[in-house]
Amino acid sequence: MAGLKTIIALSFVLAIGFLLVILSSALFSNYYPLLVVATYILAPLPDAICARCSNPDDFIDGAGNGILDFGRFLTGFFVVMGIALPALLAHSDIIRVPAMVMSIIGGLLIYGTIISFTMFFQQEEGF
Repeated sequence: MAGLKTIIALSFVLAIGFLLVILSSALFSNYYPLLVVATYILAPLPDAICARCSNPDDFIDGAGNGILDFGRFLTGFFVVMGIALPALLAHSDIIRVPAMVMSIIGGLLIYGTIISFTMFFQQEEGF
């Protein structure tokens, strides 16, 4: 069971990640790196929706994992898009390279926090 120190540490890392993304936009007077925030919001949604749509209690039907795999595919797509979008913007000279680096590092911190949060606070299911 995760304690109060885990919650405080995760919130601190999440705040640093968002600070880096906001600073990557504000320091260079170009607000295109804030488009990455949309991927942070959209990334966990397909996995959560597809997990609700699947029926894990049905032991007879063995082909029920297709919807879960599709949800994980879309989640992976949004995570990769959150990393690739700043690189694409920097490659096309819309944002500067330091803004790209700050945005990618901030995104990795945010995604790592989301993954850590789900690992620490996931309930174990038994029979």
